[in-house]
Amino acid sequence: MNKQRVRVATAAVVAFALIGAACGSDDDSSSEPSDTSAGTEAPGDSTGGAAPAVDCETPEPVSLQLQWFTQAQFAGYYAAQDQGFYEDMCLDVTIVEGGVEIVPQTQLANGDVDFALAWVPKALASREAGADITNIAQIYQRSGTLQVSFADAGITTPEDFAGKNIGNWGFGNEYELFAAIGEAGLDPATDVTLVGQQFDMVALLDGSIDAAEAMTYNEYAQVLETVNPDTGELYQPEDFSVISYEDIGVGMLQDAIWADSGRLADDPDYKDQATRFVAASMQGWVYCRDNPESCRDIVVAAGSTLGASHQLWQTNEVNKLIWPSPDGIGYIDQGAWDRTVEISQNTPNLDGATVLTAPPTDGAYTNEIVEAAWAMLTDMGLDLFGPDFAPIEVTLNEGGE
Repeated sequence: MNKQRVRVATAAVVAFALIGAACGSDDDSSSEPSDTSAGTEAPGDSTGGAAPAVDCETPEPVSLQLQWFTQAQFAGYYAAQDQGFYEDMCLDVTIVEGGVEIVPQTQLANGDVDFALAWVPKALASREAGADITNIAQIYQRSGTLQVSFADAGITTPEDFAGKNIGNWGFGNEYELFAAIGEAGLDPATDVTLVGQQFDMVALLDGSIDAAEAMTYNEYAQVLETVNPDTGELYQPEDFSVISYEDIGVGMLQDAIWADSGRLADDPDYKDQATRFVAASMQGWVYCRDNPESCRDIVVAAGSTLGASHQLWQTNEVNKLIWPSPDGIGYIDQGAWDRTVEISQNTPNLDGATVLTAPPTDGAYTNEIVEAAWAMLTDMGLDLFGPDFAPIEVTLNEGGE
């Protein structure tokens, strides 16, 4: 990569110098969050004050690999691009769509992209297999995975999975389900019939399965966008029973920004680039928190094949997974990390395999980049915690239109 002339404002450099970095694995006690009260606790608008003072001759090309196709799950990154936050950080960001056959952390480890989004357990499994990657910003603070059934199916807790056909996506998405089954004292091989499910709700709606895996921000909306044949109106939340894996204590950390560990250690320019990328991405997510309708429009304009009401629902639900962010957006909470690792090590699937066979080695995550990004944003008046966040009311239309 050609070295670009990038100069961070003196105030930000001083602030960064005062911040303690945290880097570790599951058995590395993370440092306490730095005192970021100056300039960040008071709620500000979506863009804050003046942009960080970054001198730029030529924006640096940077690529981000998504986990899936264009949708509001990634709204903050599209907003950062659309609103010029990446450009303000001297970055020319290419957002690379994902898909069924694309493994983001593998794309990163192979050097095909500069940064990637991935769920923590999946990335840790790749890391254990040799991928040299590090979690540099834990954007989603909570799991958004649900198990959804019709209300009359009598499934209100994981104990009720017994004797039922329970859908799951596989591909590493099933371990919260297996953890819930184990916590309920059920044997997944004999007490439950596990059924491979497509990334939609068709099997639930046609009665093929009794409960379907869903994300709060996507598949759950799909059933609420569907006409109930008995009423001729859209299904309503009271028509369904929803089990949240986060609420019952087996949620695992999901969307995080991952970087190349070797480059972070050996290439100061890449580390500086990572800091600016995370800072601008944070601005994007703050913008979407405060302007969900605008972010809906940004994602639709970016080429999403899903409808406008679906994308507004998705933006709103994703905001709930990020905000409030008690330690500050992007900070990796030690308790949530430990729970994710514990489930990854101790929850077997039907074949007896676990996500991890040992604790992650040192360098699996770091809070250093997040804290440096906070320092860059200190003088902008941005609220990086969102203590007063309140979701909006969203009306879904048929088919998500």
